[in-house]
Amino acid sequence: MSQKIKNAVIWVSVVVAALVMFFPIYWMFVTAVRPREEIFAPEVQLWPSEFVWSNFVEAWNTLPFTQWYINSFAIALIAVVITVFINLLAGYTFAKYDFPGRNVIFLLLLSTLMIPIQVYIVPEYLIVAQLGWVNTYWGVIFPRAAEAFGIFLVRQFMMSIPDELIEAARIDGASEFTIFRKVVLPLSGPVIAVLIIFTFMWRWNDFAWPIVVLQDQEAYTVPLGLNLMQGAYYTEWTYLMAMTLVSILPMLLIFIFFQRYFVQGIARTGLK
Repeated sequence: MSQKIKNAVIWVSVVVAALVMFFPIYWMFVTAVRPREEIFAPEVQLWPSEFVWSNFVEAWNTLPFTQWYINSFAIALIAVVITVFINLLAGYTFAKYDFPGRNVIFLLLLSTLMIPIQVYIVPEYLIVAQLGWVNTYWGVIFPRAAEAFGIFLVRQFMMSIPDELIEAARIDGASEFTIFRKVVLPLSGPVIAVLIIFTFMWRWNDFAWPIVVLQDQEAYTVPLGLNLMQGAYYTEWTYLMAMTLVSILPMLLIFIFFQRYFVQGIARTGLK
């Protein structure tokens, strides 16, 4: 088989895979903009007979989505700042400091990735309740302030930073935090971008923990609000798909903004 045929097969495979992955988003869009009477039509229609853009406005006004988006943005943005900062410090410590039990502690930390949320959700809620954080942003943010996966990602990335740079800064009299801030952080742009994307995505999409902590509808996030749109006997699918489509836009914007660093950050975590 010639190289041109191989390249053609690869490109066709990539295009087909991309179309398959894009189809759910396409179906979400055409469902959101089609007339309501077409939802349960006997024939499957891949294209709406007309575009009903008012579905977005009507769906937005059905429930307090403005407040829910404010809640989701506040939780996601504050969580990104706190989680990224903690993960960077912890990952740097595991990568560049030699202390007793470092590897054991790191393995124990990674083992928490195998524990499902259902195991610790009750004691976690009791702690949050004792702190008075029920129905608050902090009750959602702080129990997830440090992510084991994020610490692992940072540790693997920072192992690729030459130790000579850090030793040279120490010889020049720089403090440990100054070294972290002026030497390590400027070299960590790719992994910071990856952490921002993953943290924002996890916090924006989180459902299990917020539904336990946030008990009043005014404190709900967007995923909890979308869940309210599914009725026991009837669901307005055009409205639900419209709001679901709007809910993924912030994640797309975050990814588009940081995508130039994303692949580089993921690739460099496996250098050592």
